[in-house]
Amino acid sequence: MNLNKENWGSFKISDLFPVLQNGKANQGMLSDGNECFYVGAKKADNGVMLYCAYDDDLVQKGNCIVFICNGQGSVGYANYMDVDFIGTTDIVAGYNDNLNRYNGLFIVTILCQERPKYSFGRKWKTHLKDTIIKLPQTASGLPDWKYMEEYIKSLLSNAITTTNISSERILPAISEWKEFKVGDLFSQMYRAEAHVKTDYEFQDTPFIDSIAFISRTESNNGCDCYIPRSGLNGIELGNAIIIGDTTATCSYQSNSFVCGDHIVVCRAPWMNVYTALFVISLLNAEKYRYSYGRAFKMQLITDTIIKLPSTDMNVPDWELIEKYIKSLPYGDRI
Repeated sequence: MNLNKENWGSFKISDLFPVLQNGKANQGMLSDGNECFYVGAKKADNGVMLYCAYDDDLVQKGNCIVFICNGQGSVGYANYMDVDFIGTTDIVAGYNDNLNRYNGLFIVTILCQERPKYSFGRKWKTHLKDTIIKLPQTASGLPDWKYMEEYIKSLLSNAITTTNISSERILPAISEWKEFKVGDLFSQMYRAEAHVKTDYEFQDTPFIDSIAFISRTESNNGCDCYIPRSGLNGIELGNAIIIGDTTATCSYQSNSFVCGDHIVVCRAPWMNVYTALFVISLLNAEKYRYSYGRAFKMQLITDTIIKLPSTDMNVPDWELIEKYIKSLPYGDRI
């Protein structure tokens, strides 16, 4: 379908979403469980912070736009949430009876273009109702919900499927896992050579003879952009975990890459995409401990303790960990 913007109309958020509902929760109000998403000021993972128990007093209905109205780095973004969830006080949920997952994704993409206008100094919540965006419109001047839905459906994408349906328990109980120092897990940990992306003709998507530029961003698996490969120094081989040493952001890089500043590269003989993803999940669980006031620098990274399934020899059971990741739903699509 041709996306012709010439005839789009301007619409105020308060008109598009007759119901705007503030999030109600903070983490201290949650109970342990895995029945419900806890959604907050986070663009990555569709805003999901963690799993928690379902709570009728806190839950918000799905099929809505989640406006991130507060939060360092994420304010001004929006996500579409299809299921019921518990929202933090940093978000506002917008509802319209015409909304569905397709036109919701269309609108979210438009809304995220508003992000540069907002920050802690100019929070979105104050200006949310009056924010104006442009959308396809019908001949009568109403939002063309059907056109937006059909446009998203026309894009060249298919739903991801999985054949993994086994519920067999593979890992031992966490209480049986052993503690390991992060520095002891890797045979190499070093600062990557730093590059400045503005020194190059960078693009958001790959191009001929380009290479991924990895930074401390949480989005897009750490890939900030792509730059020309020719003549570059400091190219890193793939099969590495990279850690932002001031942000604690982690990603696994399977292919060659170059880095921005403050990037630590971690390598080990046991590493592959499956074992690396497992370790990254555990490292991300430690992220709340660190911030610019307590930066996740090399020594702290090295001394961080995580628990892993282990063998009878008290070494990480990498074979079991790999088997576990492969067994998860969609683990066969990695």
